Amino acid sequence: MKRIFSGVQPTGNLHLGNYLGAIRNFVRLQNDYECIFCVVDMHAITVWQDPKQLVLNTREVAASYLAAGVDPKRHIIFNQSQVSAHAELGWIFNCVSRIGWLNRMTQFKDKAGKNKEKVSTGLYVYPNLMAADILAYKATHVPVGEDQKQHLELTRDIALKFNNDFKVDLFPVPEPLIMGAATRVMSLRDGSKKMSKSDPSDYSRITMMDDADTVAKKIRKATSDPHLIPGIEVLGENGSLPDEIRKERPEAFNLLSIYAALQDQELKDVLGEFEGKGFAEFKQSLTDLAVEKLGPMGAEMKRLMDDQSYVDGILKEGAGRAAALAEPVMREVYDAVGFLRS
Repeated sequence: MKRIFSGVQPTGNLHLGNYLGAIRNFVRLQNDYECIFCVVDMHAITVWQDPKQLVLNTREVAASYLAAGVDPKRHIIFNQSQVSAHAELGWIFNCVSRIGWLNRMTQFKDKAGKNKEKVSTGLYVYPNLMAADILAYKATHVPVGEDQKQHLELTRDIALKFNNDFKVDLFPVPEPLIMGAATRVMSLRDGSKKMSKSDPSDYSRITMMDDADTVAKKIRKATSDPHLIPGIEVLGENGSLPDEIRKERPEAFNLLSIYAALQDQELKDVLGEFEGKGFAEFKQSLTDLAVEKLGPMGAEMKRLMDDQSYVDGILKEGAGRAAALAEPVMREVYDAVGFLRS
């Protein structure tokens, strides 16, 4: 049995980068795997969250899964804090993982910056909880991007060490599921910066809740450049765009890359189609495509966010199914560790 675990943090204002980088892939995976898709609210509180907003953000992520096309009857959608196995196994893994392993985690260094003495201990042991998320369900595969590869390696190390320490064959060693080259979705106002919810300009990003008219308006106002669209000669031998070429025209290649991602095409195909054309013509094509792909999803997300009881019911039902999967695994863990359970 091939089982996937993956999740998204409920930090609010999901945008096109979140959709193309993760949520769209969830929809594609559900035909070939047994899928557990989590809203990882326990990870979210490693940095301060407004409690009332966290509730809304949790519903937003769940609504994004549903609006994008994840089937909650065939697969599991739930929020992490409703299943106690995550916290319980996370603590056990705190005792299995080594400080030296955590000290090598580059994401902690990036997020903590110069203030690492003042950040929460939760942020430091975050990778151990991520390992618990995956292994509580004996997931065999985990879709990963560049920023999570190191954490999955730690999960694999923890699984092996637990099995070795307690002389059991309990946890599988999960395999990374590489979803192909990730689309680098940059700001619609400044192609040198990543699309971000924290950008003060609403026109810098397309959110997953934008309706068709808003999507169209943001694409039309997106920064491009006055030059014509180049041909495939700008690409490297492997078909990728060299960084030095991207940096010369960041806004142009950002829009071209977004088109390629939404159309499920390689960048070379998009360049072949639009070579020699100006951005006024191209942006109309991109607008039409974005409205077709994203408009209905934004409308469905808004509908779901207005039906809180339905979304909460999906999460509660999913949590029950997730807990039922984790329970026998946790019994094995308690027996292996030597916890006395009545």
